Amino acid sequence: MILVSRALKTLAVASLAVAAAHLILSDTLRLGFSAQASATLGSPQGYGADQAFTTALVNTALVLPLVLWAGLRIAGERRVGIPVLVGTVAWITAVWHDLDVIDDVPGAVLPLPSLGLVVLVAALGSLVPRKGVTPRRTAPPSPPAPGA
Repeated sequence: MILVSRALKTLAVASLAVAAAHLILSDTLRLGFSAQASATLGSPQGYGADQAFTTALVNTALVLPLVLWAGLRIAGERRVGIPVLVGTVAWITAVWHDLDVIDDVPGAVLPLPSLGLVVLVAALGSLVPRKGVTPRRTAPPSPPAPGA
């Protein structure tokens, strides 16, 4: 029961984290498109398309673990290292694999199967047994028998 609760919490929080990271990624890439267009038209905005692209990748790689960690802590989870690590690696891999899909078209969305896989992998990471954590007992231990 506890594992199901952890997995459901992680599913919800990972969905929010992926949405936030994707929003940051697509908005920053849009900034790169506008920088590229303005440079082509002869009025550079003070930053280059390469700078915006690099910023997009760095920001999205930082936003997902931060939102995932904070969301799981707010949801009451204590040890969140494995879901955050696994979710971050899955996110970076998904972005790396599908970046060409959104790099060419402003406002494009990463493929939904990739986004769903990141959420699922983070939720599965929450099911990994943790050292030093004992499951909660449903009933308090009985007191010792008198005279024992």
